[in-house]
Amino acid sequence: MDNKILIVEDETKLSKVMALYLKKNNYDVTCVQDGIDAEILINSTHFDLIILDVMLPSKDGWALLRKIKSLGSTPVILTTARGEEDDRIFGLELGADDYMVKPISMRELVLRVNLRINSKSINHKSLSFGNLTILEESREVLENGKQVSLTPKEFDLLLFLSKNMGQVFNREQLLSTVWGYDFIGDSRTIDTHIKKLREKLKFCEKYLITVWGVGYKMVVYGE
Repeated sequence: MDNKILIVEDETKLSKVMALYLKKNNYDVTCVQDGIDAEILINSTHFDLIILDVMLPSKDGWALLRKIKSLGSTPVILTTARGEEDDRIFGLELGADDYMVKPISMRELVLRVNLRINSKSINHKSLSFGNLTILEESREVLENGKQVSLTPKEFDLLLFLSKNMGQVFNREQLLSTVWGYDFIGDSRTIDTHIKKLREKLKFCEKYLITVWGVGYKMVVYGE
């Protein structure tokens, strides 16, 4: 069955061109032009990926992004004419998986969609370290058998570091890999997410290590 993609874009011409290119690559594409219609579809239909414009009539992309991420782990690629750093950071902090600034290259869009779909389709087993269990498919984290609530990016960061146990990553590497964006600018958002993980998980408080002057790594002693 073809992967289902929702395009939420109020520029009709752009929406049609994106849909044309994606359909040529065997995707099942649905297009809507306003935030309210998009929300109705998101609540009733499963999509494998959503391409979401930030500036929309009725309900903006930020609000829709929050809604999408509250419902599960559907990948979201944000599109916008605004390329300011603050906007990019805000979208990524809310859980966007990628960010494209208009005008958009259709070849690049298809490539990014392919990468997200392929990454999503890989089946990973749960990861367990002592009292910590990470369930990737359901995006759940358990500590001592109790579920711990994490934001989408807190979960992604924890999962990445846990899969690469013992390896040191600097802030730029984490932003590029976990956020899916070649970040240029202030990288303090990583420090904020690390702090939150340590506050929420005793495992991270003990084993999520700062390598001074370099970055961060996850280690487990006595395993």
